[in-house]
Amino acid sequence: MGVLLAIGRILAGYLTGPSRAPYANAPTDEFALARTIRPGDILLVDGKQRISTAIKYLTQSTWSHAALCIDTGDTLRSVEPRFVEADAVEGVRVVTLAEFAGLHTRICRPVGLEEGDIRAVIDFALAHVGDAYDLANVVDLARYLCPTPPVPTGWRRRMLALGSGEPTKAICSTLVAQAFQSIRYPILPKITRELMDDPDCQGCVRDILHIRHHSLFTPRDFDVSPYFRIVKPTLEQGFNHRELSWGEVMPVHRHDHSNG
Repeated sequence: MGVLLAIGRILAGYLTGPSRAPYANAPTDEFALARTIRPGDILLVDGKQRISTAIKYLTQSTWSHAALCIDTGDTLRSVEPRFVEADAVEGVRVVTLAEFAGLHTRICRPVGLEEGDIRAVIDFALAHVGDAYDLANVVDLARYLCPTPPVPTGWRRRMLALGSGEPTKAICSTLVAQAFQSIRYPILPKITRELMDDPDCQGCVRDILHIRHHSLFTPRDFDVSPYFRIVKPTLEQGFNHRELSWGEVMPVHRHDHSNG
């Protein structure tokens, strides 16, 4: 067991090294992000590590990491917002916004939660600070990283759900998913339909939501979930396209189709 743990840590160190894959997306404005994010928001991250490349490939998504905002800090005193995240080397920990500097991010905001609900989600995540990262998941990611194989779409999610599933171990998206499931807030539940037992509504059906196992969630699921609002800091801070400074506009050459 000790040997496997040591191998897992070596792999984790390798996977968290910088990726050589091109990084096309523009970094998020940190100041706008700090002014926009709220406790209970999920921050999705387009990472630059080797592990990020593997996760983005397997999920066919921009997002490789998810972190839960636990407080907003104080911009007047230069105190940054803080997040709970699961790091492959350090395990579950609390970090500041500086951890995501220079990266492309997205805010996913739950809707309709009361202050007590948000507090419960945050408390759940904080209770897991100090837990180990699920190194079984690290091994699975390493197997499919170099070289990245042509993996059938139907297998990709299962590759990210091969971790040990132990309660004291987590990966980023499973920790956040568990936190919201603890208050029965939906992410991407399975939905079945059944006939309603209502004599005044013959043939009526109702949707029944079923909680999916937390090990099946990936960062992209919070983005595509119909239950989280996508919040873009640039727009929230009063974007006005008329205030932009453009460089010289290149002339547009139009083809003359008059001769066919």
